[in-house]
Amino acid sequence: MTDILDRLKKEILVCDGAMGTMLQKHGLSAGECPEYWNLTKAETLVSIHKEYIEAGADIIITNTFGGNRLKLQKFNLENKSREINISGVANARAAVKKTGKKVLIAGDIGPTGSLLEPLGFLSVAEAFEAFKEQAKALSEGGAELVIIETMIAVEEAVAAIKAVKENTKLPVIACMTFEVQANKDIRSVMGVDIGAMVAEFTGAGADIIGSNCGNGSEQMVDIIKAIRAETEKPLIAEANAGIPRFNKGEIYYDGTPGVVASFTNALLEAGANIIGGCCGTTPEHIKQIKNQIERRNKK
Repeated sequence: MTDILDRLKKEILVCDGAMGTMLQKHGLSAGECPEYWNLTKAETLVSIHKEYIEAGADIIITNTFGGNRLKLQKFNLENKSREINISGVANARAAVKKTGKKVLIAGDIGPTGSLLEPLGFLSVAEAFEAFKEQAKALSEGGAELVIIETMIAVEEAVAAIKAVKENTKLPVIACMTFEVQANKDIRSVMGVDIGAMVAEFTGAGADIIGSNCGNGSEQMVDIIKAIRAETEKPLIAEANAGIPRFNKGEIYYDGTPGVVASFTNALLEAGANIIGGCCGTTPEHIKQIKNQIERRNKK
């Protein structure tokens, strides 16, 4: 197995795009548990992963974003957390095997969906235990690294990072979601700034840090610049495909593949080492990002 950190010393890597967007295209309905599809519609998951690999992704992310016990409670699936996470990795592994390409599998960990004390009723210790269970299952399934995404509270993110680092040997990517204000102040909705995020994530042992989700690639350039000013660690950028819009009751994103890919060079110049996509992005977005990177490498 080639460690991601070794690869990043020599190359820019491309991560895959949105999973939820793709599942919705395949019929996922509102209120349905996306992660349960790992068990009930494994062939669909293998197909989606395969599309991203064929689009040029070097890293694919498992369909386990909400696979922690606390999040699964909302669907009465908390007792299936281990099974869901292991099957999520298995589906990704099956796709890699089908393509025969050199692709890394990142086990996905998202927020618990509950506020931590004192704003909510969830303790850091409870969050840690849920993340620990998920991390161990992802490792058992054969994930080669873990990506922690869409965090807005630094305490919850740190609990997830520590749960992975203390219970597995896997490298950790850790991301927060930030908003760029009109005055260029950058914070998560819980008020966490870039400096605090970098210090806390570094202290917890994250190997790669960055940002995902948010309001599109243009803002992501500013976010990555701000993170790069605080650290020399490898950085990841996974922006949404623009801003969600509504048309006849359906959500779509205004960031076309061409528009999203047009920010690739700016993200690299800002300091990104890995570029992928979040909400609204598809294999076509990833394909065009990959093309931009390959074009840049030929210069």
